[in-house]
Amino acid sequence: MALHLTYRRYALPFRAPVRTAHGIWAERTGLIVKLEGAAGRVGYGEVAPIPWFGTETVEESEAALKILGEWMTPEQIAAVPAKLGCLRFALAGACAGLDEGVGAKSERPDYLPVAALLPVGRAALTQIAPKAELGFRTFKWKVGVGDIADELSLLDDVIAELPMGAKLRLDANGAWDRRQAARWLERAAERPVEFVEQPIAHDARGADDALRGLAGDFPTPIALDESLVGARDVERWLAADWPGIFVIKPSLLGEPAPVMARLATAKADVVFSSALETVVGAKSALQLAFAWKGKRRALGFGVWPLFADNVFDGPFPAPFIRPEDVSRLNPEAAWTALS
Repeated sequence: MALHLTYRRYALPFRAPVRTAHGIWAERTGLIVKLEGAAGRVGYGEVAPIPWFGTETVEESEAALKILGEWMTPEQIAAVPAKLGCLRFALAGACAGLDEGVGAKSERPDYLPVAALLPVGRAALTQIAPKAELGFRTFKWKVGVGDIADELSLLDDVIAELPMGAKLRLDANGAWDRRQAARWLERAAERPVEFVEQPIAHDARGADDALRGLAGDFPTPIALDESLVGARDVERWLAADWPGIFVIKPSLLGEPAPVMARLATAKADVVFSSALETVVGAKSALQLAFAWKGKRRALGFGVWPLFADNVFDGPFPAPFIRPEDVSRLNPEAAWTALS
């Protein structure tokens, strides 16, 4: 059966620029795709690439959509090249939307916890108490942005502000070399640090060996993030018996079903995380998180309100997300807002 394909490109300013070790990120660009099937069924998906992670660009995905044309079959969708992982995810999400509400629902947890995202530097100290009052008990602090000595000196101040029993995630976005990463891991070893995320850049020379070495030298777990772009990276690290955590940004995975099945078979320790996509990609990603049957850690989806126009935002920021919160997300409103 042929499906009718349309798409719209977007360039959406963030409510406030996002600062990471990669620099200042002021605007999200991507594509929303719409598939129409039989009986008036409609599904939406999102292409939300992050080229500095190693994904395709928006332009590459758009060129592929133009080649696919206005009408396409499931076989053509399956034939989209693996290198266009974000496009494959978007089309898979749109296809899933066509079937939404059809067939039996699998068991889902009543809710999933969410990690609160803290601003970089000293500004983090002012945000912990209000977020703790809302009920957050996992906090993610972006590091590797300022001077390493200044950030290290702030660590104990940040921890002192945490509520009792809370956990802190440190996300370096690949900002450190091995020596700097070792300093942080040594400092984190006796503190309530849940894990250190991507301490070394995924594309640095010898990065894989350095990450494996650090994972073996220090007790604080290391989480891979930028090192995981698509099925091939996931398989490579599974084959290497990675002992740490897999931060999975579903929007970058490509066709998600086989990747998630492989992670489940390997009993991988997984954290689901946002790629700062719109409500369209967020809905697809959160549906995967609720379907996961392995160990459940707090979701890395505490990013909203994110966009200047909140019609594109995912769930309201709260310490928990429920299945009904995901069901209420409205990709059609985002599609209409782009018209």
